[in-house]
Amino acid sequence: MPRFRQILDTMTAYKPGKAVAAPDGRSYKLSSNESPYDPLPSVVEAIAEGARQVNRYPDPGAVELTEAIAERFGVPAEHIALGAGSVTVAQQLFETVGEPGAEVVYAWRSFEAYPLLADLAGVKSVTVPLAGEDHDLDAMAEAINDRTRMVLVCNPNNPTSTAIRRAELEAFLDRVPEDVLVVLDEAYREYVRDEDVPDGLTLYGDRPNVAVLRTFSKAYGLAGLRVGYVIAPEPVATAVRKTIVPFAVNHLAQIAAIASLKAEDELQERVERVVKERTRVREALIAQGWTVPPTEANFVWLRLGERTPDFAAACAVEGVAVRPFGVEGARVSIGSPEANDAFLAAAGRFRR
Repeated sequence: MPRFRQILDTMTAYKPGKAVAAPDGRSYKLSSNESPYDPLPSVVEAIAEGARQVNRYPDPGAVELTEAIAERFGVPAEHIALGAGSVTVAQQLFETVGEPGAEVVYAWRSFEAYPLLADLAGVKSVTVPLAGEDHDLDAMAEAINDRTRMVLVCNPNNPTSTAIRRAELEAFLDRVPEDVLVVLDEAYREYVRDEDVPDGLTLYGDRPNVAVLRTFSKAYGLAGLRVGYVIAPEPVATAVRKTIVPFAVNHLAQIAAIASLKAEDELQERVERVVKERTRVREALIAQGWTVPPTEANFVWLRLGERTPDFAAACAVEGVAVRPFGVEGARVSIGSPEANDAFLAAAGRFRR
């Protein structure tokens, strides 16, 4: 039998959100933080036209998309590195710092892929428990030592939905040594409505060690095509680009992302609908008697403890797939009004 890396014997593979169906066939997938809306017609048209060229390799440098992102956010193109979804760009970031003895600090619980990516990159995870549902930035700063190469800050945090405000985040960044890379994972930035939660792009410009991670999978509705990017000072972006798998961002993904940026006003209307539904769902859950932290993402979080598996099973019977996390809690994506109503009905019955 071939010999494999020993770390594979202890790793647990990433578990994506699952779909379920009720006995009557109803199925509402609220387990993957996807957009509940179909792609815009203009984006579908661009994809269809682009399909005529899939016999050719994609642009390996994704030059046109890079320039479109640079123009959209007012940053130099040299500050941008792309990948097949933000999780893949995160993997590239791990690979830029990963070597024997290196450590990476992040909150826990946070994005479930972080431990997997750390293991694959051969770095040690240093996990810092959340303070309630929030990052404990003081404890994270204290966890940094001379072996620390990178710190991940998921803002808003997945799966707990909470976000860090400006003063607290800036004070934390001031404490991090300049030779430690800080990655602000902002996959849900477009859903933030608290004006005191900073846009990472307003923080990275004069900080040589801050990178901002974004995705087209959530608000832009391109989860099935996999496009993510990081905006960072040029030395960081250059290092990340060296780790990309050749042709990782496929031709249709590049075309769809460019078309989505052109149609951003229309997409923002859909984001506002999700935000409105988010408020409705959270208020309804609180009225049912649940404790639901403030959310700045496209999901809500219920800390259920040992009831988590039973809650997920009860929702599944109603055709509603939620995302359980062991015996900690459940994350529930905001879907269509119909899907949200089905979830609220299931949650209300479980509560009784």
